[in-house]
Amino acid sequence: MVNRAARPYLDALPHLSVRDRGAEYLLAELGGALPEDGDGTVVAVADLLRVGTRAGTRTSGPRFFHFVVGGATPAAQAGDWVVSLLDQAGGLWLTSPFAARAETVVLGWLKELVGLPSSFGGVLTPSATFANLTGLACAREWWAGRHGVDVTADGLVGLPRMPVFSSGYVHASCRKALQVLGMGRDCVVTFSRDDAGRVDLRALDRALGEVGGPAVVIANAGEVNGGDFDPVEEMADLAEKHGAWLHVDGAFGLFAALSPETSHLTRGVERADSVAADGHKWLNVPYESGFAFVKERERLGRAFGAWNAAYLPAPDDEFVNYNNLGPESSRRARALPIWATLRAYGRSGHRAMVERHRELALHLGGIVERAPELELLAPVNLFIVCFRYAPPGVPESELDEVNRRLGAAIIEDARVYVGTTVYRGRVALRPAIVNWQTTREDVELLASVVRELGAELLSP
Repeated sequence: MVNRAARPYLDALPHLSVRDRGAEYLLAELGGALPEDGDGTVVAVADLLRVGTRAGTRTSGPRFFHFVVGGATPAAQAGDWVVSLLDQAGGLWLTSPFAARAETVVLGWLKELVGLPSSFGGVLTPSATFANLTGLACAREWWAGRHGVDVTADGLVGLPRMPVFSSGYVHASCRKALQVLGMGRDCVVTFSRDDAGRVDLRALDRALGEVGGPAVVIANAGEVNGGDFDPVEEMADLAEKHGAWLHVDGAFGLFAALSPETSHLTRGVERADSVAADGHKWLNVPYESGFAFVKERERLGRAFGAWNAAYLPAPDDEFVNYNNLGPESSRRARALPIWATLRAYGRSGHRAMVERHRELALHLGGIVERAPELELLAPVNLFIVCFRYAPPGVPESELDEVNRRLGAAIIEDARVYVGTTVYRGRVALRPAIVNWQTTREDVELLASVVRELGAELLSP
């Protein structure tokens, strides 16, 4: 039944609005009392398809520009179906040598793809937040060890606060990871040289010199509002100079390494102590596809293994138990969609996708610059286009509210999806072009909808 429904849905997806307006009433049909005897598989799945294909947001379609959400390539989507079909317990070699081997292969391919040394350890995670959590947990284990404490066994009691430094680009997912790790969401001290958040390297250098002990530096390979990058190479120099741990949050920007046009943005990532990234963004694999890499591979086991559970196998370099290397114990075989898409399209296919999305972003940026009622707020260097609706004659003091209302109107209209943010103190639109199906016609439609709805908002 699902197989029969898939073809017409996927064929129509590139041509559909992001959401069916007025279909929310169907959500009520998901509720009601728990059936005593059940309605049977056919009835239940038919209802789920009927509601989901109408009321679900089409985030995997080519006109969803909100947040940073890629689609799922045909190979990745098929690989994800295989995950559910086989339902492997992917955390232990004993339960699934197939899942464990696929993860090992995928981690090796990913390191090769983005230019990380093969000696790095790695683990797949459910998201970039979990990947940041993994890398920063290893940083915490290192930092506590420098103070003579086994934080995995004994916790944080008696330790000082871990110094964490970054630019103004630091993402909420890193703060959330530090919060979960007991370091505190607001332990990050940021050093910015302007209101965009660009790092002040001199101030960072001074702060590291004043710490008098080990510290953690977070470099951001991709910033969500304008698509800018921290100077990773220079931050790696400072981390090396002061003996600090360098963590790189490359949630989406790590894939800039694939193209000669953008690889300079990720220069220095190979010198990091830990790196986090996310496959369901620019790699275009289904959700729950993050990954973390750590230079000293044994730190993953120190941070997440050694549970003292007699029934669990010990860590092993050859027959890898990935639940010893990350925050999860029960894990699905999330390597399979990544394996399928990398095997299907290879390095050149994914490089072409990166370059095409950048070309589309530059095309949209050009439309914005030529339109008198639109204003580009940040240079287009990757796939994010940060701009606002700013027609002549509208006072600067009113533009933030106009753009907030415009953002809400675009979501309600649903032909395209794009959200608002605040960039350099101004409310802006920030479409992210990362779906493998997105075309020039789609980004031109986005610009047209923005201008159309903006004009309607200001019409008498």
